[in-house]
Amino acid sequence: MTPFAIAGVQMHVAAVHDNVKEMRHRLDVLMARFPWTQMVLFSELAPFGPLTRYAQPFPNEVIDSFCEDARRHGVWLIPGSMFERAEDGQIYNTAVVINPAGEIVAKYRKMFPFRPYEADVSAGTEFCVFDVPQVGRFGLSICYDIWFPETTRQLTSQGVEVLLHPVLTGTSDRDAELAIARATAAQFQCYVFDVNGLGAGGVGRSCVIDPSATVLHQSAGQEDLFPFEIDLDQVRRQRETGLRGLGQVLKSFRDRPVDFPVYDRGSGTDAYLQTLGPLEVPAQGSAAGLDAADPRSALNEAAGGIKEVKTA
Repeated sequence: MTPFAIAGVQMHVAAVHDNVKEMRHRLDVLMARFPWTQMVLFSELAPFGPLTRYAQPFPNEVIDSFCEDARRHGVWLIPGSMFERAEDGQIYNTAVVINPAGEIVAKYRKMFPFRPYEADVSAGTEFCVFDVPQVGRFGLSICYDIWFPETTRQLTSQGVEVLLHPVLTGTSDRDAELAIARATAAQFQCYVFDVNGLGAGGVGRSCVIDPSATVLHQSAGQEDLFPFEIDLDQVRRQRETGLRGLGQVLKSFRDRPVDFPVYDRGSGTDAYLQTLGPLEVPAQGSAAGLDAADPRSALNEAAGGIKEVKTA
């Protein structure tokens, strides 16, 4: 058994003032109640809330204070994420990973901002993978990233066994996101720690999911400190023998007989996607997608006639 204790912190997040003092207080409470915790994960944009006008340069004094907290408690700490204002003026949704010595060992910029709503947020291009010595390999993705399985595919292909997933979801798609989190755990045979906020930080319902897609914990709509000891050997065993001795998903993908031309931007395989309209916020009374001709007709003509399969 390779045990490791990770705690999620689901807390109220304010939008018009920072939440740093409250985060540090909850970390102190968590460690007083559950001193066996080895890693702590907060929700997306927890320190300064969801408004880009509070974007911060990196590094900054707040991150320094979190480094001191990690060192004082001897824990790995991911204090959610915050909007980063880069030197060139671009804004990123950025998270850092702090080790128990109080050192920043990784930095991650969210790859898929929630567009079109976050049109003013730039996308990162580098993945975040880090090792906890004598324990295992961890990966970080932020909120909307998980809707794109390619992100988790890249991480788990590099050996990631635990996906740390801070989110800020306060909208009606939370049910869909939870379903995706469970599917991600099963597809990629990994633990998923999905931590949402409250108030301006989300509707809560954080969860911990094991590699068999079993929900180990589901928060409700109130503040919650939830430490869980996971077993990395479960990941390793399942990746070798399959989910309950059944599908060996990662090895099947490795041994696939086919490549996927949709990832070649010049292949033309994604022609249908090019028929979709611009990535923009819907207007009142929008009829987008309702008043257009069936795009398959134009695609069939361009491809020289794709045969439709008819059923009796």
